[in-house]
Amino acid sequence: MLTIEFPGCHALIGVIDAAVAQGALPAITDQLRHALCRLIRSDTLQLPPCVFEPAAGRYARRELYRSDTLGYSVVAMTWAPGQGTLIHDHAGMWCVEGVCSGELEVTQYDPLDSRADRYRFQPVGAIQAGPGSAGSLIPPHEYHTIRNPSEDTIAVSLHIYAGAMTHCAVFEPLPEDSWYVRRERALGLDPVH
Repeated sequence: MLTIEFPGCHALIGVIDAAVAQGALPAITDQLRHALCRLIRSDTLQLPPCVFEPAAGRYARRELYRSDTLGYSVVAMTWAPGQGTLIHDHAGMWCVEGVCSGELEVTQYDPLDSRADRYRFQPVGAIQAGPGSAGSLIPPHEYHTIRNPSEDTIAVSLHIYAGAMTHCAVFEPLPEDSWYVRRERALGLDPVH
């Protein structure tokens, strides 16, 4: 179901449908990563103006498309200067993330230890991702943070999830030590207009 028409939306849906039809996870995410980079770099994909409007105090999430047949969803995220996430997972779903404008800092983490709802993590790599770059997450390698490091520029990223991303686990740092506490977080959607 297409939420809003925008230039390149049908090309985007076509490449996602073709990739998801592959069936095997590494093939899906590899094909999607390369296709998303091509679409963004060629200016074929021109997201609707509303995705460049940040939300106060948090990043914005706007669902642009959900496939009734294949189940995946496409969400544009808007990051005001300095906005970012806690360490979080994707509730066991694969994801391909591409930067459409601005720059994002993405840091991946490996879990080191867990005790009940407490976790310890180790950062295993960080990248500065600019327009036309894309990455993928395949569980169990899904723990990461995303942050707009700019002091004055909005960033927009496009996220293709295996399904509707309605919740995830976030990991809040405990002030007294190097542990994080796991909390379930419901994920809402901002309006698309």
